[in-house]
Amino acid sequence: MKHTPTIRAELDGYLKQEGLSLTQFGQLAGMNRGIVSAIVTGNKSMSVNQLDLITEAMGLPEGYFYDLFIENYIIDHPPNMRRIEPFLFRCAELDKLDAIRRVVEAIMDNLLYSPKLFEIAEELLAEGRHAAALLLYEGVAEAEKYQHSERLAVCQYRIFTIQVGDDQSRNLSAATIFKAFVERLDEIDQLDALKDLANMYRSLRKWDKVEEMARKMKAKAEVQYTLKHQQKDLKRDESTKKLSRPMFVYITYADLLCAGVCEAQGDYQQALQYTYAYANLNWVKETDEDTQDWIGLFQHWAEVNTYVFKLLSGDTSVLNDYVEYIAATSNEADKEMVTKLLNVMFAANRYQLDVNYILKRFETVIGSIVQHGQPSSDMYTKQVIPEQFARFGYELAYYYLYRGMHNVGFKYLMYSMVKSHTINNETYFINCMGLFVRFKAQAAPETKTEFYNLIEKVWLDNVEKSGFSDHRG
Repeated sequence: MKHTPTIRAELDGYLKQEGLSLTQFGQLAGMNRGIVSAIVTGNKSMSVNQLDLITEAMGLPEGYFYDLFIENYIIDHPPNMRRIEPFLFRCAELDKLDAIRRVVEAIMDNLLYSPKLFEIAEELLAEGRHAAALLLYEGVAEAEKYQHSERLAVCQYRIFTIQVGDDQSRNLSAATIFKAFVERLDEIDQLDALKDLANMYRSLRKWDKVEEMARKMKAKAEVQYTLKHQQKDLKRDESTKKLSRPMFVYITYADLLCAGVCEAQGDYQQALQYTYAYANLNWVKETDEDTQDWIGLFQHWAEVNTYVFKLLSGDTSVLNDYVEYIAATSNEADKEMVTKLLNVMFAANRYQLDVNYILKRFETVIGSIVQHGQPSSDMYTKQVIPEQFARFGYELAYYYLYRGMHNVGFKYLMYSMVKSHTINNETYFINCMGLFVRFKAQAAPETKTEFYNLIEKVWLDNVEKSGFSDHRG
């Protein structure tokens, strides 16, 4: 039978080794002699705070005894949430994720502990401790997977938002799993969930899914907006405060998403109709400052997208007006700048337009985009914008290579390949490879070396991820 060591025995051995009395050690640890004595004799369990004091007094690293704490006081013991809760928070502070995982596995056989673990996960999420919160959400979700509960749906929503990252293949998997739980959420929470799913599918260019999420979001938001203004219900007003933006935004944003779907399908006339719809917001009843800010945003988007859809449909006469609009309304912090310039490059490559003067005008902005990218905050910025970086690099490379400016063209091509690999977008990566092959004869030796090194790196990454053998001798 395997003997499990105890913190009590470790402490007792330390006292004997160092020749310390209980009183002396208590003074070192900032604890009274009676508590130290009770711990050493096994007559008293200990809190994580006391454990931290003992660990520090023994000159050991923080969290040194956490695994033993789990063995001695949590596993095979009736769960005591007054002891477990502060321990979980302390593990999160020290990034002891394996310890959190062990605690969750030890206590989640009993559904009675789901509500408390869920509360702790929510607090950790609010503190920005996402990795720790994720383990708790996953534990609760696993325990409640047959319960059809709203809490299970919220856990899946949190898991989805935490797991969103650069890898678009993983993002698609996360979206697919979460999609099945949306209808179980509170009717108000469903609006943000559908918005986030729509943005995810938009970044993945899954346009049928974007349209599906947008239409569901609009229908549900219209019902809630009508109810909001028909009933002066304090409870309903409180629930709508959970939304990340005003209620009307979910109706109008659905039209903006559908316009994007039509754009992707090449139906620019229908895209314009959706754009005119979200530009007309006379029906919005609220007049507060937040509402006015959002109305201003939609009118700004409508104006710029009207230019875009006309331009992409072949009306190149609006190009200069569009460029002036970009210059007048944008700044260095504008996260949409890459999208605006991407539209210019789409039109340039589709209709063989000379836009050298435009690229020169925004040379500094383009350099900043390529060098620094932009920070990620909400689901849209984290997902849609990185995908735009990859596309922008490709369109720039296409433009310059076909105009004989090979050095700069290959620079942007390599940039696009790296971005495409980062977000795991195989389509863009393959398109970049094809463009390189088309102009390989014009590539400098160092460019070819850089290209082949990147291809080898991607290959090795894929070998490692897939588990295939690399049979190198």
